Amino acid sequence: MIMSPLKSIKNPFKIFANKQPSSENARHARKYWRKNHSFFSLSKSTLALSVAFLFLPLMVITLFSFNSAKSANFEGFSLIWYEKLFFESDDLWKALLNSLVIAVDSSLVATLIGSLAAIGIGWYKFFGKSYIQTISFLPMVLPEVIMGVSLLIFFNGINFGLGMKSIFIAHTTFCLPFVYLMVSARIDEFDYSIIEAAHDLGANEFQTLTKVIIPAIMPGVTSGYMMSVTMSLEDYVITSLVNGAGSVTLPIKIYNMMRVGVSPVINSLSFVLILTICAIVLVLRGSLKNFAASR
Repeated sequence: MIMSPLKSIKNPFKIFANKQPSSENARHARKYWRKNHSFFSLSKSTLALSVAFLFLPLMVITLFSFNSAKSANFEGFSLIWYEKLFFESDDLWKALLNSLVIAVDSSLVATLIGSLAAIGIGWYKFFGKSYIQTISFLPMVLPEVIMGVSLLIFFNGINFGLGMKSIFIAHTTFCLPFVYLMVSARIDEFDYSIIEAAHDLGANEFQTLTKVIIPAIMPGVTSGYMMSVTMSLEDYVITSLVNGAGSVTLPIKIYNMMRVGVSPVINSLSFVLILTICAIVLVLRGSLKNFAASR
């Protein structure tokens, strides 16, 4: 009679149990790691300094937005600057609205053009492809003042009036390379067999683009759009060179206000924007997780 190998062993699971580290060994391993890894190290110190450098100014702005006085010393808790922000700062809110309109619209156009350009350059061969790939990164490496002066000379050369339209064109121009770079990185990781499968199933070029390619590269498109919005909102140099009368964005408005002294109203607005951005990030984080899980 032939016995099964597992029956010949009193406890078959003992084979696999021996491969797992015992609780005693794990405890000694943790003790050894803690003994040989001190709390203070170069990497931890660098991380702490980086976090402090990034977040301490935000904490200072938040604290002084509740200052009862306009001085640089905190003299007491008050909401007076928030009252002035919401009820006596129409020009500041108008500048913020201009920045939001320019950022959303220019980023949308830059994302559309940059995504299509990344798809075309990444998948098709044509004359001058390498040249276009090279010059597409120039707005990223050139100083902003050179970019702004170049656009200003161009607008003056074609007699194009400076204003919201010129700011929109300028922001679309310098946001394009960032969208192109992010979407290109996503396309480089794309599985081309999916496109071949779509063609085998009878999909034409347009159907392949809208139902296969765009959903696959959507994380890169979304990242490019969000980065474009961020860069457009914070840009000052290029905007200051191509703006006209009545076209004041938030960075320009804040700079003009700070020329006569730092107003605590700016601190209040900064804290409101910080809270708004944190709320948007939390919402988008959950949405992007659900979107990634559905893929």
